[in-house]
Amino acid sequence: MFSEKDISQIKNHGLTVDKIKVQVVSIQSGMVFSNLKEAATIGHGILKIEEDYKSHYINGFDNKRDSLSIVKFVPASGAATRMFKFLFEFLNNYKIQQESIQDFIKRTGNKELEDFFKSLEKSPFFEEVVHKIHEINPEYNELLYDERCYEFVKTMLEEKRLNYSFYPKGLLPFHKYKTHVSTAFEEHLFEAAFYASNKKHANLHFTISETHQENFNRELNRIQEEIEEITGKKFHINFSYQKSTTDTIALTLDNQLFRESDGSILFRPSGHGALLENLNELNFDIAFIKNIDNLVVRDQLEEVCNYRKILAGILLEIQDEIFKCLRLLDTDNLDEDEIKRITNFITEKLNIVIPADFETSSIDSKIFYLKEKLNRPLRVCGMVKNEGEPGGGPFWVTDQNGTVSLQIIEFAQIDISNPHQKNIVESATHFNPTDLVCGLKNYKGELFNLMSYVDNKAAFITNKTQAGINIKALELPGLWNGSMAYWNSIFVEVPVNTFNPVKTVNDFFRSSHQVKK
Repeated sequence: MFSEKDISQIKNHGLTVDKIKVQVVSIQSGMVFSNLKEAATIGHGILKIEEDYKSHYINGFDNKRDSLSIVKFVPASGAATRMFKFLFEFLNNYKIQQESIQDFIKRTGNKELEDFFKSLEKSPFFEEVVHKIHEINPEYNELLYDERCYEFVKTMLEEKRLNYSFYPKGLLPFHKYKTHVSTAFEEHLFEAAFYASNKKHANLHFTISETHQENFNRELNRIQEEIEEITGKKFHINFSYQKSTTDTIALTLDNQLFRESDGSILFRPSGHGALLENLNELNFDIAFIKNIDNLVVRDQLEEVCNYRKILAGILLEIQDEIFKCLRLLDTDNLDEDEIKRITNFITEKLNIVIPADFETSSIDSKIFYLKEKLNRPLRVCGMVKNEGEPGGGPFWVTDQNGTVSLQIIEFAQIDISNPHQKNIVESATHFNPTDLVCGLKNYKGELFNLMSYVDNKAAFITNKTQAGINIKALELPGLWNGSMAYWNSIFVEVPVNTFNPVKTVNDFFRSSHQVKK
């Protein structure tokens, strides 16, 4: 199947022929859909924190944070291209000499464009774009309204102008304050000062594209000193890239290896699941994980950040109990009452479903089982009520061995053509906003090898187009989906105002991204 030239290319990419063969089989076999048992709900997989108990978890985290090593892990490599999709459609299809913008909107149904132009002056990049336009065309103000709108979008997106879609979201203008416009990268530093810090230090790790390393360094040099002065925190910022060794191949629709025009094998980035390797290389007690675009302006920061402290407080409290249980299990001198207490803990607090034959097993077998279930990485994940936002959801899932577990499942992992599975999805009350805190060390203070807790069968097979040809591409199990399938998981309801992503440019007009006058 592979020529000597292929084998050389595979090795130079840091991969092996055996790994590529496994990828080929995975794609040929097709998507392995999750088998949903039921949706997780409040009291059945999702924990609801009563108002008068929130301060307990906040204080619990604040009291322990100085004894912990903490990092905020932010996936930040994605380009902003999809944010501007409807604006690219406008540039490509608008007939400026033949129709008005209103006619174009009626013709195409591009309602987003109408909303964009109505709120344009609220955008964080408004002044920068206008300034750039005047550099190019000093007569800009004399143009007709439709011409000005067209020039505005053209200046935002054209490669020879501001070229916004080329940059990652982290480096775009994000929030407009009275004195300056911040980037998302800058806002993450301010946020980290609230909860991902201790002893006046804050550690942040951004996964970025190597292409933008210099730009991130430049932005850090511009903002760091001022933010440290304002927050009273010393920031330690690290960057890493998605490893080429996590890249995957693609097949044509007739299951042949897709090759570039020169005959070489196409290697593609394998999705955010590849970032598990980056997370696995960090040496911290706990890690907060949050997407680059899920932010609020600073006058709303404290309320939102308190919920991250609540998640961390829950993690530390549960983790303490896990460690006590494991130390007790290490004594190998337990009676049935102690076994029962630990069993009740893992079912009630860790959502672990005990197999039917557990009760009839020997004490040694029970101890082995409990140790194996308890000694795993722990994550506490925020879950938001379903209000039409995109995102994976919390579900009880049955695997091929009949084991039931609590998982975060993306919609792409669900066979919606199956009426039973579709009904379960439609009954879901919450979704995952990618807001989690993770315990990365075991009860002996050793780092877990996170690669050992991945469900490799939870990979994604996606249909893409490459050079005009339809292909089947392989993505690794998602970072907070299949890559954490065998972690212990606790899902906690958090309010919708903690989830404020910028998926399209119009999301900037939401109140969470607007500074109060």
